[in-house]
Amino acid sequence: MSSRENPNGICKNIPNLFSSFIDTFVDYSISGIFLPQDPSPHNEIPQTKFEKPERLVAIGDLHGDLDKSREAFRIAGLIDSSDRWTGGSTVVVQVGDVLDRGGEELKILYFLEKLKREAERSGGKVLTMNGNHEIMNVEGDFRYVTKKGLEEFQVWADWYCLGNKMKNLCRGLDKPKDPYEGIPMSFPCARPDCFEGLRARIAALKPEGPIAKRFLSKNLTVAVVGDSVFVHGGLLAEHIEYGLEKINEEVRGWLNGSRGGRYAPAYCRGGNSVVWLRKFSDEMAHKCDCSALEHALSTIPGVKRMIMGHTIQEAGINGVCDNKAIRIDVGMSKGCADGLPEVLEIRKDSGVRIVTSNPLYKENPNSHLAHDSKMGLGLLVPAEHVPKQVEVKA
Repeated sequence: MSSRENPNGICKNIPNLFSSFIDTFVDYSISGIFLPQDPSPHNEIPQTKFEKPERLVAIGDLHGDLDKSREAFRIAGLIDSSDRWTGGSTVVVQVGDVLDRGGEELKILYFLEKLKREAERSGGKVLTMNGNHEIMNVEGDFRYVTKKGLEEFQVWADWYCLGNKMKNLCRGLDKPKDPYEGIPMSFPCARPDCFEGLRARIAALKPEGPIAKRFLSKNLTVAVVGDSVFVHGGLLAEHIEYGLEKINEEVRGWLNGSRGGRYAPAYCRGGNSVVWLRKFSDEMAHKCDCSALEHALSTIPGVKRMIMGHTIQEAGINGVCDNKAIRIDVGMSKGCADGLPEVLEIRKDSGVRIVTSNPLYKENPNSHLAHDSKMGLGLLVPAEHVPKQVEVKA
């Protein structure tokens, strides 16, 4: 009996090997990255709470700027000049908003996925989160998409569909699902030069779309790491009462297409939602609702602070409400404020500080910090109206 006739022969593995080869070929064509083998089990239940690590690094909104994303990881000593993981057992939390405002969104998703796999092998961890722009895009809200962003997704679609055609040539593989199934053939209000990019972006990011399912469904919407809770916008007591684990499971199910329809759960939509809230993010400290913050934190055992992105902090990473709210979106993307990358570092042995690429701090690390609380941030306004920065390291 030939191996072709024998279901237990060597040839039984050829279809899957061929499919894996095609996936690797397509991934490299899109991203220029060969992804290491994924060490984590598939379809695992999302973990919400993590032990406090020796070193924790938090990175703000990236918005389609791959160069700034790399720089943020590099200044924190997490990657080398070849983008290989050097962070050891460090735990990294990226608080969402990879999508929109830039033209290298997919490349960042692949970059983060590569680092997740490399970190896992070194005893570290890279946690990625959903921001409001991830939610918007999955819902089909493309208000902040750039032309380059559409072009990048169109390139993805071309390669992805080519890969599917190649898989269709191999007997023994299930027929791949058409990513364009159910997507309209025309958009009357769309510019003709954006049409193909729009279709490709919808195909990739709709619930159960290949990119939503593969990358975004691995994101957390809320994470507790040691004594810090991470969220893109902010948490109110009502969100915590609803259940942090429940939020993560339901959003993941929506992204996978297994629950809900086109729109995200209610706690991800609207001004008071977990990805849109700004009650603790205003740069003017006196406008932050510290009582609501303290009420929320008091309902999560052992948590001292909330760390969030979403709202650009022109003064850099800072804390309000006695540093119980730390805001880390510095608008680093060229599509936002083109700010200098900064990251937050929390060590077991030395507490909280900022790591920055700002050259001013290399000459005088305390030049923008307050030695006297009356001086605020060195700005000509009363201290109670400005955010407070923590220790800065060049």
